[in-house]
Amino acid sequence: MDDRKTLVLTGASRGIGHATVKRFSADNWRIVTCSRHPFSDKCPWPAGEDDHIQLDLNDPDGLGTAIAEIRQRLTQNGGRLDALVNNAAISPKGEGGARLNSIETPMQLWRSVFQVNFFAPIMLGRGLLKELKAAKGSIVNVSSIAGSRVHPFAGTAYATSKAALAALTREMAADFGPLGIRVNAIAPGEIETAILSPGTDALIDDIPLGRLGSPVEVAEAIFFLCSGASSYVNGAEIHVNGGQHV
Repeated sequence: MDDRKTLVLTGASRGIGHATVKRFSADNWRIVTCSRHPFSDKCPWPAGEDDHIQLDLNDPDGLGTAIAEIRQRLTQNGGRLDALVNNAAISPKGEGGARLNSIETPMQLWRSVFQVNFFAPIMLGRGLLKELKAAKGSIVNVSSIAGSRVHPFAGTAYATSKAALAALTREMAADFGPLGIRVNAIAPGEIETAILSPGTDALIDDIPLGRLGSPVEVAEAIFFLCSGASSYVNGAEIHVNGGQHV
């Protein structure tokens, strides 16, 4: 039996997800990654390809199949799951990268955003409940600063899905807590990744620390919420934005 702690992470292929895998791997966690992309050889963590599941979170039926596969893989750990990090999200843009507002966003696109950003996290949490309970594990939902204010680049569907995810985190904390499972969220601000929108640098003036954040800094906050150092933290949303929210 594999005695290492185990993390299941969605959206692992780049940015915050990639940094999160590297942080947990450095602490000798076993990591099961889930992404709509195939495993990349640019991701140099142990057994990465063997523990990668390619799935589309926008497909509820496919997600159900993936949950069954994850549960099967966790038998190597005696059916325990120490952490679930719901990091995957989509933020569609209009023509030329334009922000999609509440008048122009097609309803079908709105539904797709909510399926990936909101419904997938609760489906995974419920589907892996037995394994999380066995380990007294932790769930971390990655929300966003866009969930609490109108953002110049993040569209309405993305923003409202993240606001809903923050509320879901509180509800899950109340419901999962009695089972020994902690549920928290982190809300990143402007993080320096390859998918930054043009013009993001102009937002630095609104950030008290005067700079963009790094994926590593977000990964450290995620790791804290999955570690024993946060053993009495439940139902919290930690802002990782350099003070941009104040």
